[in-house]
Amino acid sequence: MRPSGRTVDTMRDITIETGVTKHAEGSCLIKCGDTHVLCTASLEPRVPPWLRNTGLGWVTAEYGMLPRSTGSRMRREATAGKQSGRTQEIQRLIGRSLRAGVDRVALGERQITVDCDVIQADGGTRCAAITGGWVALRIAVNALLKAGDIKDDPLTSHVAAVSCGIYGGVPVLDLDYLEDSDAGTDANFVMTDKKGLIEIQGSAEGATFSRAEFDQLMDLAEKGVAELVLAQKAAVNA
Repeated sequence: MRPSGRTVDTMRDITIETGVTKHAEGSCLIKCGDTHVLCTASLEPRVPPWLRNTGLGWVTAEYGMLPRSTGSRMRREATAGKQSGRTQEIQRLIGRSLRAGVDRVALGERQITVDCDVIQADGGTRCAAITGGWVALRIAVNALLKAGDIKDDPLTSHVAAVSCGIYGGVPVLDLDYLEDSDAGTDANFVMTDKKGLIEIQGSAEGATFSRAEFDQLMDLAEKGVAELVLAQKAAVNA
């Protein structure tokens, strides 16, 4: 039995509320169970120096956790004077993942920065950030299309992410914190709505896992991403 009482292939409840901030060109609050992440997308009429005069746009991301997003207060990284290695790794993952679904020629020489701020954490924050970040990106791109600033839609696919793991010897979908902290194996799958793989992060905690178990995790991830894509579509079409 999972701590939450869910079956092995059941996701946590997913809600995505859009238009939650006044100033950002795209925004949403995504809730995956008790993991809540605020995602905003900001348009800038410029690109990093290495992309100037290339005709290519850029999508990047930043990620952070609020001090009381976890059980005990964390020190702000700004106060510490540097980002942790975990934060840097996650925001690079978010940026890579979102760019995989973007035609950067169609986007043109402009940058969209997706900020993902974890308000409350209960496992799977990076996956929620990617899934919600795509919604914020979609809304910002819609604004460009509506204004006539770009002709063709640069978003080529939905991008979403979900965690899977082996908990109590059984492959399960969408780990919460209790499961993640005690899983024998945990993995994050980033995929498109066409089942294209963008990134897989997986590791065993102690014992190894088999190819057959990996295939089971992959099947669970495809199911989970399909449900997340439906939630994305409902959010942007509401």
